[in-house]
This record gives sequence, structure tokens and C-alpha cells, in this order.
Amino acid sequence: MPLTIAIVGCGRLGTALAGALRETGHAVVGPLGRGADAAGADVALLCVPDAAIADAAASVAPGVLLGHCSGATGLDVLGPRGGFALHPLMTVTPRGARFAGAGCAVAGSTPAALEQACALASELRMHPFEVADADRALYHAAASIASNFLVTLEGAAERLATEAGVPRSALAPLVHAAVDNWAAVGAEAALTGPIARGDEATVTRQREAVAEHAEDLLPLFDALADATRALAGRAPVGAPS
Repeated sequence: MPLTIAIVGCGRLGTALAGALRETGHAVVGPLGRGADAAGADVALLCVPDAAIADAAASVAPGVLLGHCSGATGLDVLGPRGGFALHPLMTVTPRGARFAGAGCAVAGSTPAALEQACALASELRMHPFEVADADRALYHAAASIASNFLVTLEGAAERLATEAGVPRSALAPLVHAAVDNWAAVGAEAALTGPIARGDEATVTRQREAVAEHAEDLLPLFDALADATRALAGRAPVGAPS
């Protein structure tokens, strides 16, 4: 049955979820500002920063089911009323988000609350999976590495490519192929390149070029090279043979 869902939080996620939930047939109120009481709603979905969830939850009128959209935060932040968590595993940019096909981390303080979280995720055509409170920070760290840190890494690659006169667009098919291979077979089987094949002479030339053109990236290059050697099952450079 359609619900009345109050979206509390006017940021990117709140705005994107408000639009997507309207398309599923629910009556959506908002996005509302922090401190809204969401009176008359069936569900209040809190799309606010982690540090603001507790205060936002305390402002919601009694009888409204609480839900928050944090990836790293457990259910205790909702207070004694409890509720559910619903975290779309998808980037949300100023252009919005496409939730269909994405994973969605859910949790519930009661079976009914968990069922509601799963139902909302499914209606948005996401794939819900349960994450326990004790594991949410670990889950969110994995998400940050997979998305945020990847963008930072590609920023470094873009910078080096620009120094060589190569446009970002030339790197994009390589990035897509690497991610597709990782998704299909996992990190170890998807690994390619000079470290995977034991070509340390090429890695040395790469390092020298980075030192010449972007010396501040050397710590990142070295850390990634060592992590890649470990993934490839190769000894670190300078280790006893």
C-alpha cells in the first residue's frame, strides 16, 4: 500500500530519494529541513549527516516509523523508538542518482522495521542486503574504497596522463575494463600489468617518471605498488629472496 513518507534532509540524497519514491507511488512530503516533526507521515526517512541523525530523530512526532540513510551508523542513534536503516550503495551527485540495480544496506530494530526497509529498497529496484550494526563501519569503509578512493586514484592517473599529453578520455575504457573484470572474477584474477608479470624494471621507470613530474604522488605510487605486489603474491622490492 502507498505510504506517506516524509524526507528529512534537503541535500543530494534526500532530494534524489524524494523524487524516486514519488515515482513508486508513495506520497512524499519534502524534502524537509532538519528539525521537522513529520507529523502525519507513516515513515520519516532521515537523510541528514551522521552527526545530525539523533537530533533529527528526536524531533519526529511519536507514531512515525523512523529510518536513517547512513551507511556507517547503527540503529542505536534512533533512540529507544528504534526503526530501520536504508543505505543505497550508489553515488549521488548534483545531477542525482540512479538507484535501480544498486545494492542497498538495510537493518531493522524489529522484524517489521526490517521488512519495511527491504520493501522500500525493492520498490526502488535496489537489491537489499542486511548489515549488522557491528559491521556497518567496515561495510562503509569498503564502499569508500570502492568509490571515493577510486575517484581519488583516477585523479592521480589523470594528472600524470595530462603531463604526458594524454586526455582523460583515453584512460576511461581501461578503467571500465578493469572494473568490469574485477566484478566478474575478483581482484586476484583480474590483476594485469607489470607487477603482475614481474616486470620490476618497468615499475622502476614508472617510479622515476612520477618522481620527476609529480613527486608528491610518490608515497601513493609506492603504497599502491606494494599492495599490488602483495595481491600478485610477489615479494616487496628489496625483500630477501
